[in-house]
Amino acid sequence: MDNEKDHIIPYSKFLQVLAILILLTLTSVAATKIYLGALTVFIALIIATIKSTFVTRIFMHLKFESRMFNLMVAGVALLIALVIIVTLSDYLFR
Repeated sequence: MDNEKDHIIPYSKFLQVLAILILLTLTSVAATKIYLGALTVFIALIIATIKSTFVTRIFMHLKFESRMFNLMVAGVALLIALVIIVTLSDYLFR
């Protein structure tokens, strides 16, 4: 903990991320209005993944953490993605 530094992010960066998150939310809502079958769920999950990446990197300050911590978070994200893929494949091929 001796090598910690203060990470001050300007408010303009937070506002940019907020605008991107709102835009992605509107895109997600618009994507559900178009019937694409099972692809609709896939598109919604991709958009949600992008949004969660912005939240973890900026608001949770993950981009300032060590490489090992980033790898651990990525490993958990991959595990969650694997569970979702297995669940969706079971749903699609039933």
